[in-house]
Amino acid sequence: MVKDLTHGEPIKLMMIFSIPLLIGNIFQQFYNIADIIIVGRTLGMNALASVGAVSPLFFLLMFIIVGLTSGFSVITGQYFGAKDYNGVRRSFAVSAVLSFSFTIVFSVICSLMLVKILSLMNVPPEIFSDAYWYTLICILGLIISNFYNLLANVIRALGDSLTPLYALIIASVVNIILALIFILILGWGVPGSAVALILSQGISAFLCVLYIKYKMPLLHLSKSDWKFSKSDLQFALIHLKVGLPTSLQFAIIGLSILIIQTVCNSFGADVIASFTASLRIEQIAILPMITFGVALSTYVAQNFGAKNYSRIRTGVKKASFINFLVSIFMAFIMYFWGSDLVRLFIGSGNEHIVKLAHSYLTISSLFYFFIAQIFIYRNALQGLGRPFIPLISSIGELIVRSFFAIYLAGIIGYYSVFYAGPISWVTAGVVVAIGYYSTINKFLRNRLVKEIK
Repeated sequence: MVKDLTHGEPIKLMMIFSIPLLIGNIFQQFYNIADIIIVGRTLGMNALASVGAVSPLFFLLMFIIVGLTSGFSVITGQYFGAKDYNGVRRSFAVSAVLSFSFTIVFSVICSLMLVKILSLMNVPPEIFSDAYWYTLICILGLIISNFYNLLANVIRALGDSLTPLYALIIASVVNIILALIFILILGWGVPGSAVALILSQGISAFLCVLYIKYKMPLLHLSKSDWKFSKSDLQFALIHLKVGLPTSLQFAIIGLSILIIQTVCNSFGADVIASFTASLRIEQIAILPMITFGVALSTYVAQNFGAKNYSRIRTGVKKASFINFLVSIFMAFIMYFWGSDLVRLFIGSGNEHIVKLAHSYLTISSLFYFFIAQIFIYRNALQGLGRPFIPLISSIGELIVRSFFAIYLAGIIGYYSVFYAGPISWVTAGVVVAIGYYSTINKFLRNRLVKEIK
């Protein structure tokens, strides 16, 4: 059901909103974790390396789609906060048209250029075939991924974080079952895990459609909502003004990870496998921080629509403190039990890979404070409809990460890959923090001036 976040205790509202979101994000990670565990334990280290070598490419493509739909949903949430329900429906329709059009064109271009892209990524010859087919299937399934992310983001924009959770729980279980069937019974190998991934995402989207049809009349679109005139061009531009910079910001983050993976690929299958396992574990570790950031974005968007600027500032301060505590706790877990978690992915017979993966987790955990604050201030700015500052921070993150990954590789070897990402978080964190406080203070000053007049 829809939830108004413009009234009530901010932290209580965000906690209630974020808990289902966190559980949902954990289940969403099962898509990738199930692939890694099943592929790594049944098909061997080369198969694991083939998935790991191209995972950042898949994440880059997904980041672009997720960024676009996330940006659009900010506008939807602002209309909901302003109690403009006709605007909510129009925003939903425009978001669907724009995101599907973009995804189709994007998928075609990426499919045609895939061989060249994988070659530029230094994917080793012995894993090239599996890497190619895994990525191609994922690219062809982007339209399904877009469908789910569009529906989930719109539903969350209206304050409902439970429905996407239920859809993900069911889809995650289906993903594991299908992956086992396709790999172990049908013998489809690495491509089978990609097919299972896309089909399970399709189930998530279908379940969201059913929920909207029977439980969310606010999102029921009529023929008039799909009719666009020249006067609606400005309305579409409002969405693109937020959606495109957000998508570009996500793309830059994905590109920086892709650059690191390209450097990592040059060090051989063992480093690729260790980096793959450690990144999957780290994604779980930072999920609570990501989740609270997403909840904050919805909270800020609704309150921005209602012009509750002081309430926004209060909510952001409290959310920042919670993420600070979470970052310390997760760093402690990664530092002392990271190697045990790695063994869950690859077994206990590859201690060299376990040691490499734990080295990365030990280094990156020291910087969790910065990435925790990035998720707070970046999402707050997006909820305010100000995506350009997060975009600038992402560009800075890309530059710093690329420098350490590429130019220091010849000096400290694969450790350049381990240090590159964490150090770049410092740059991005400082930029978004400064950007948020200058933005919210500007809104508060303008409100004060109006009240005085």
